[in-house]
Amino acid sequence: MPIDAPTTRNYTIYLARATDPALGQDSTDDHAAVWASIEEIWDAQERGDDDWVDARLSADFMSWPAASPAPRNKASTRMWARFNADQSKGLAHELYPLSIVVHGDVAVVHYLYSTVIQAKSKTNESTTGRYTDVLVRDNGAWKFISWHGGADD
Repeated sequence: MPIDAPTTRNYTIYLARATDPALGQDSTDDHAAVWASIEEIWDAQERGDDDWVDARLSADFMSWPAASPAPRNKASTRMWARFNADQSKGLAHELYPLSIVVHGDVAVVHYLYSTVIQAKSKTNESTTGRYTDVLVRDNGAWKFISWHGGADD
C-alpha cells in the first residue's frame, strides 16, 4: 500500500472477482475482511487522514515501497504519510484485486491500482501500479505487517 497514492473504493471489481478461484480457498468472510482493511487505508489516505498508520499497521510493521531506497518501519511510514498528505491531495483511486490468500491468521494480497492526486501546484498526476500486502489477524482485526510495490514506470 503506497503512502503517496491516495485512492477510492471499487466495489464493482471486488464483487465481480469475489468468486474467482485466484482468490484462494479460504473463507469468503476472511477475504472480504482483508480486502476491506486494504480499502480502509487507501480511503484514509485520500481523505488526508494519517491516523490509519497507528490503527492499521502492526507494531512490528516493515515495508519496502518501490520508491524507497530502504525498508520503512511504522515510524518512517507515519512520517512519510504526513509529509505526502501535506504535499498533495487525493482526488480518486481504484483498486483491482488479483489474488487474496488467507492461511490461518496471515493473508497475502496482490492487487493493481490507479490513482489521481493533485499536487500543491494544482496539477493533477495519474499513476498506476501494483502492490503485495501481507496482513496478520491481531485480536480479530486484520493489520498490515508488510507491503511491497508502487507505481509502474
